[in-house]
Amino acid sequence: MPLTLNASDPAAIEQAAQRLAAGGLVGMPTETVYGLAADAGNASAVSRIFTAKGRPSDHPLIVHIPPAEAGDWRASVAQLAHSVPDFAVALMAAFWPGPLTLILPRRPEVAAVAAGGQDSVGVRCPAHPVAQSLLKAARAHGVLGVAAPSANRFGRVSPTTAAHVAEEFAELGDEQLLILDGGACPVGIESTIVDCSRGHPVLLRPGMLTPAQIEAACGQPLRERDEAAPRASGTLESHYAPRAKVRLMSGEQIQAALDVLGQDAKHIAVYTRTTQRAARAVVQRRMPADAAACAQELFAVLRELDAIGVKLIWVETPPEGAEWDGVRDRLQRAAA
Repeated sequence: MPLTLNASDPAAIEQAAQRLAAGGLVGMPTETVYGLAADAGNASAVSRIFTAKGRPSDHPLIVHIPPAEAGDWRASVAQLAHSVPDFAVALMAAFWPGPLTLILPRRPEVAAVAAGGQDSVGVRCPAHPVAQSLLKAARAHGVLGVAAPSANRFGRVSPTTAAHVAEEFAELGDEQLLILDGGACPVGIESTIVDCSRGHPVLLRPGMLTPAQIEAACGQPLRERDEAAPRASGTLESHYAPRAKVRLMSGEQIQAALDVLGQDAKHIAVYTRTTQRAARAVVQRRMPADAAACAQELFAVLRELDAIGVKLIWVETPPEGAEWDGVRDRLQRAAA
């Protein structure tokens, strides 16, 4: 089993920083989800991430950096990106540290493996205090940035607790993976991704930041993903998928299906905002009416229902509205 340490202990942060500097893997809490972290500048260390996750090596990883000194965000990304447009700096100033990843033109001499061989790189400054402490401690050991995709098997449900990470990589020994337990992730779904490498902002992955917030911060209209967009984390059609089959339905459709099955409804779970009449065997979980609260618990609920052993998860389609875009995106990919 991996070694799990209490992140409130400064000695645990230092031990994890030394592990990163030595080329090892660390399960790192962020405000979004737990990441499987390695030194972004160490090609062999980054390769261990791909191997552990079963992730194709051409799928780029996000590089996490500590907060900027004196608020100089342009300087903070200068060792990774060779040019940073003004609108990207405005987004950093508005949302970093926080759940926003920016795709920037990559310096050719750095982070090639983490970038999946692309000439761009995804960069984020996380807001979680444990992540910030770890990134600062690792930098003191010469680690300029940490590649950290979600700490789960490729395509599966992202982890939002240290226990999820330990379950996901139970076969790894304590010398192969160290996990910092920083509690449950407060945001619960991955960061919004905006491509800033082509002269205008392009939304690659929705999160908990709305398009209106992004446009207001950068002063430009946000364009939708197109054929020329670089590859980015978490944008496959099928992703975030539990073992059980997920189906998105309206509350009325779910109730109608339950009525048809009656007492024959077995191995089924429903995750809904509306109350459903169902056989006792049906596992019911109430979806919060608030998008942020739903995002915070979404992956934990999917993991819980998988652990129970249900075969089908019927989820009530999220409401319309930009604040639900991130949740809707994750559920659509889970159901694909």
